[in-house]
Amino acid sequence: MQIGEVIRKYRREKNMTQEEMAGLLGVTAPAVNKWENGNSMPDIMLLAPIARLLGITPDILLSFREELSQEEIDRMIKEADARLQNSTWEEVFLWAKKIMEEYPNCEELILNLAEVLEAFRLMQDIPDTGEYEKFTEDCYKRALESKKESLRYRSADALFHFYMRKEHYEEAEAYLHFFSEQNPERKRKQAFLYSKTGRLQEAYKAYEEILFSGYQMAAVVFYGLFGLSMQEKDMEKADMFLEKHKGLAELFEMGTYQANSCRLELAVVQKDEEKTLEIMERLLEGVEELTAFAKSPLYAHMSLREPGEEFKAKVKQNLLESFRDEETYGFLKENKRYQNLVK
Repeated sequence: MQIGEVIRKYRREKNMTQEEMAGLLGVTAPAVNKWENGNSMPDIMLLAPIARLLGITPDILLSFREELSQEEIDRMIKEADARLQNSTWEEVFLWAKKIMEEYPNCEELILNLAEVLEAFRLMQDIPDTGEYEKFTEDCYKRALESKKESLRYRSADALFHFYMRKEHYEEAEAYLHFFSEQNPERKRKQAFLYSKTGRLQEAYKAYEEILFSGYQMAAVVFYGLFGLSMQEKDMEKADMFLEKHKGLAELFEMGTYQANSCRLELAVVQKDEEKTLEIMERLLEGVEELTAFAKSPLYAHMSLREPGEEFKAKVKQNLLESFRDEETYGFLKENKRYQNLVK
């Protein structure tokens, strides 16, 4: 069913004349007549008001168009880029607006075109006439209602930055809830917003939390890569990943224990007595600064508790017990330095 047919059908069900509908929408009766006869289509800005007026969803109103393929969307975006290089921004804006009116149910096309137009307008410092920003905002909000999570995420991101540029910070903050609390992007955006609104201590804390969790994720990744290289029996690659892990711990001021915690496994596999004993000693010494990061200025605004002496003693005891495991460390049993260490 064409969009004009949809409008006619539900207008009549509402017992509404074309003149009445036109008056409620702020358009002329001939405009409504043209929509219903398929001679023109409503402006994209009127789609939501029309749907509300007729008591239907935008999906029902827009059922006259199929979704475009990704190839078709990509082709239109490339055409928009080409037009922006060879035509005025106003001409491209009107062309894009017409395309969106032709395919009003293709949320991905609308979002992509809106992003391209807005990026070019900002880059070329084209002043807003009062229409451009409103149009961009409406496009982003339409995509925000998409059933596709990826489009909702992108549109929420676009709206956040849209309002931040306008210094409408409360509106910008409202879109953060579209991001998972576990998503570091949410916290980064929150920190940026804090910095713009003078909440510097909160901004520091948010950035520090990103830094801290970033180390943890990167450390897990390096250990995973180390494990893969061990499966391949590529000792050189394994050693390289462990060196990266150590450098990471030093960069993020995690302390001696964290810097050496992963190196023991490779030294044991290689049956390298000197290196194994050196790492064992560093781990035992490092227990004293197990949470050295708690004193680091990198995390000055975070509430990080240091473990008590009882906890440190327990960790050291567990280490020594593990070092006494003959199956793992049996190659050291004749080594005097090892014997003294595990007593």
